[in-house]
Amino acid sequence: MNCQDYLHRNADPKTVARRWFFQQCGVGLGSIAATHLLGQAGIAAENALAAGLNPLAPKQPPLKAKAKRVIFLFMAGAPSHLELFDYKPQLAKFDGTLPPPGLLKGYRAAFINPNSKLLGPKFKFAKHGKSGAELSELLPHLAGVADDIAIVKSMSTDSFNHAPAQILMNTGSSQFGRPSLGSWVTYGLGSESQNLPAFVVFSSGGKGPSGGNSNWGSGFLPTVHQGVQFRSGGDPVLYLSNPRGVDPELQRDSLDTVRDLNAMRLDAVGDPEIATRINSFEMAFRMQSSAPEVMDLSTEPKHILEMYGAEPGKPSFANNCLLARRLIERGVRFVELFHEAWDQHGNLVNDLKKNCKNTDQASAALVKDLKQRGLLDDTLVVWGGEFGRTPMVQGGSDGRDHHPNAFSMWLAGGGIKPGITLGETDELGFQTVKDKVHVHDLHATLLQLLGFDHTKLTHRFQGRDFRLTDVAGRVVKELLA
Repeated sequence: MNCQDYLHRNADPKTVARRWFFQQCGVGLGSIAATHLLGQAGIAAENALAAGLNPLAPKQPPLKAKAKRVIFLFMAGAPSHLELFDYKPQLAKFDGTLPPPGLLKGYRAAFINPNSKLLGPKFKFAKHGKSGAELSELLPHLAGVADDIAIVKSMSTDSFNHAPAQILMNTGSSQFGRPSLGSWVTYGLGSESQNLPAFVVFSSGGKGPSGGNSNWGSGFLPTVHQGVQFRSGGDPVLYLSNPRGVDPELQRDSLDTVRDLNAMRLDAVGDPEIATRINSFEMAFRMQSSAPEVMDLSTEPKHILEMYGAEPGKPSFANNCLLARRLIERGVRFVELFHEAWDQHGNLVNDLKKNCKNTDQASAALVKDLKQRGLLDDTLVVWGGEFGRTPMVQGGSDGRDHHPNAFSMWLAGGGIKPGITLGETDELGFQTVKDKVHVHDLHATLLQLLGFDHTKLTHRFQGRDFRLTDVAGRVVKELLA
């Protein structure tokens, strides 16, 4: 049907249906979306039309936000709070003795007999900064920014095995298939970058996280919101470079054809995954120049490289921390760094020394660097793992088992009150006894700082409205500046 046919059949020729206009006049939603995606980078992203069609266009949150972006330093494997943040003199006093019988009533452990003997802390602690934050001797660099961070000693979770606990910390559920925190953030806020993914993931250490890609998956949200894993060597993303024999002109012609076909299908069925596909193809094309540039640490001044302990061309957690700063400077909304090396069932002393040597300097440097650049005020930095470690020994005389009842994390920037320590555990570091913060509470607080009521940032799926915090969660107001 063309325009003349339509007008002849319509009783009132002045009336043209809006739906018909979009379908038949060459300005279908897919065409408009494709045109936007191919438009020059200088076009304002806040343009109303673009904001309605580009799933990653920047959005204003409904509440007043103190943070605009997030860097999550995820210590996969679960650091021992008892050796790093939560010194227990009584645990040292009763080292080698059996725990009180009532303490372990109904307790479930992952791999050890709950009646194993108590294991005292293996490292010295001291107070630092004006805040008097008590930290392990293994964290000398973090001690230097003690007044810029908030330490939470009363974290708790529901899972005591790595994969479900990691997925719970990252998605709000221990079951596979839920959207990750980074996906919810980009779903709510979009991205300020036109040339890089909204959500970027790095991995360092001996292996990747036990929960795998589900830690940064988009679940039932459109896949445009899932995390994109960057590599520290070679192409930042696999298959980003053109294969031999494909020049930029051939690639552009091919992408144009695929884009037009996808746009036609998007007009016909309105499937948001088709818009994601169009966006992904065009993003990958732009990333061929933007990604190598952002990954090139050789452009950083020598004093910055030394502050992080970063070495260009040598994959490390330090490099990834510096890359995280470079990415958020370029508009990336959420960056998550997984460092998997913290599962100390044995050889606790040596492994913790190694872990802290590999992560402490860079973690503290990230806070310093963001602060000196004026980025810490609106960037949330989160450090922690999926659970804690038992006060009881495992693996002979030097190891701790998984422990969900109590563990520690720290946060900085983005509206977090600096220089405080929140929460307490009992004298053995076994249970939280004051200001308990569940994983759901942490998520609710992070979303609040980003400008969202955690009960209202929802997505309808299979007949119900889902949210990151499920049916729980409270904002931890004591953490807010």
